[in-house]
Amino acid sequence: MMTQLTLTIPSDLPLLLKMSDDDFASEMQLLLAVKLFDMGKLTSGKAAELAGISRVLFLHLLERYGVAAINFDAQEAKHEVEAARRLTER
Repeated sequence: MMTQLTLTIPSDLPLLLKMSDDDFASEMQLLLAVKLFDMGKLTSGKAAELAGISRVLFLHLLERYGVAAINFDAQEAKHEVEAARRLTER
């Protein structure tokens, strides 16, 4: 189930961006999903659902916006590097 959100924008904004109203709405929905994912507020699956696309497509589109598909904080990154080191030492 989805809830509809109304956003007030200047009426000429889609035209200025050379987009149809529908394309603009889809892009804004995707941008919201990307930003919430980037902030760590949504999983990639939930963000894809918000964007109305598959998870695989969402992950591929992240590069377009300069967002990494895998977000580690410093502690998680350190743990992953240590785990990789242990694997190569075997």
